[in-house]
Amino acid sequence: MSAMADFQTQASQQPFLLEARGLVKAFGGLKALDGVDLAIRKGETISIIGPNGSGKSTFFNLLTGIYPCDAGQILVEGRDITRFKTHQIAAAGVARTFQNIRLFSNLTVLENVLIGMHQTLRTPVWKALLRPPSLKRQEEEARARALDLLAIFGQRLTPRIDYPAFGLSYANRRRVEIVRAMAAKPKIILLDEPTAGMNPAETAELVTHVAEIKRRGFTVLVIEHKLDVVNRISDRVIVLDHGKKIAEGDASEVRNNKDVIEAYIGHKAATA
Repeated sequence: MSAMADFQTQASQQPFLLEARGLVKAFGGLKALDGVDLAIRKGETISIIGPNGSGKSTFFNLLTGIYPCDAGQILVEGRDITRFKTHQIAAAGVARTFQNIRLFSNLTVLENVLIGMHQTLRTPVWKALLRPPSLKRQEEEARARALDLLAIFGQRLTPRIDYPAFGLSYANRRRVEIVRAMAAKPKIILLDEPTAGMNPAETAELVTHVAEIKRRGFTVLVIEHKLDVVNRISDRVIVLDHGKKIAEGDASEVRNNKDVIEAYIGHKAATA
């Protein structure tokens, strides 16, 4: 049995880490999502694709509490988080990046990553004032962990830990945002178009970095437009169109699905 087949067999025996059941969201008379289901197991990487306006970002915004669901249910390890606030969802183990990068531009790379740990580093006021040795150890451990995560991106970020975020290249700002999401020790990371704005070389690098993120035990749900990236990183692919899930399977199954072909060709023809 190949390593990939062995992984898929083991993954299929795992309980679901995150489940979305029949999610619905309407804006006025327009249904942005119409009964979308998803189930992802620990260690999987699932890509969500679809034409512009298909409901991908709305789906992420429901999973992270930015929009409330009109109907449906969201579960993390069987726990219902459907009505949780964004900070409660983060505490439950769901971290994300955004299509529009959201870093603290005047803080350094390292400081931005350390901020991502705020859910796991809780310091009582008396400790902050008296600074006992235990607090110093905690800070040293947090710094070491941040440096370890930044090392995933090698020389792209490690030599720049003291650079302010506003001085980074666009691609490096995206990388920092991904590391900050990992720093929260999430059960699942949602990456919203992580290669957007990257050139082919930067995109190829990110594919290897996603593989390393997965190797470290993270579960990843990603929105991605570049189909070559989807083919290389995904255990499964889900396709949305007009707010509905029209296909699900491995990359080759989805690529040859007639509904998917029609959705993409139809949208291209409509905009030509």
